[in-house]
Amino acid sequence: MLRLDVVIASTRPGRVGKAVADWFYPVAREHGAFDAGLVDLAEMNLPLLDEPNHPRMQKYQHEHTRRWAETVDAADAFVFVVPEYNFGPTPALTNALNYLYLEWNYKAAGFVSYGGVSGGLRSVQATKPLLTTLKIMPLVEQVMVPMVNQHLKDGVFESNDHHRDSAQAMLDELERWAGALKPLRAS
Repeated sequence: MLRLDVVIASTRPGRVGKAVADWFYPVAREHGAFDAGLVDLAEMNLPLLDEPNHPRMQKYQHEHTRRWAETVDAADAFVFVVPEYNFGPTPALTNALNYLYLEWNYKAAGFVSYGGVSGGLRSVQATKPLLTTLKIMPLVEQVMVPMVNQHLKDGVFESNDHHRDSAQAMLDELERWAGALKPLRAS
């Protein structure tokens, strides 16, 4: 079974990303193709990149980096639950991606983006070049949640048919890509 990590990319107090991830995570588990795990960058608590060596060398000096490397290395695929900050990704996500290199290689990634009218799409588009530099295959299929606050009731995200259908399509495609890329990681 493929290992999928659902990564909550917002660390800001008052964030809604946890509520969105709490909806998506069981959807990923019920899909059936993945052993899904939930990774919260707020709990990972990575400081601003503080490793003296290039990540490609894997000479990690800090326990938090080794822990993060083990988490990323164990996964076959990722779904990043992302808001949009000033048309781009969260600083925590950019930092977390930049901490490592080889652990990311030849894996697939999807997105559950949320925000205002754009639904976080600009954040996703700004993140994709970084992913491809890390040899991660970003999918076209994704879940997009515009006007996310209209879908929150008492702190719980309430999905609609569009969200659920998009999640199914993304997970189906993520299974294809993650399975196809797995032999590249074995070599």
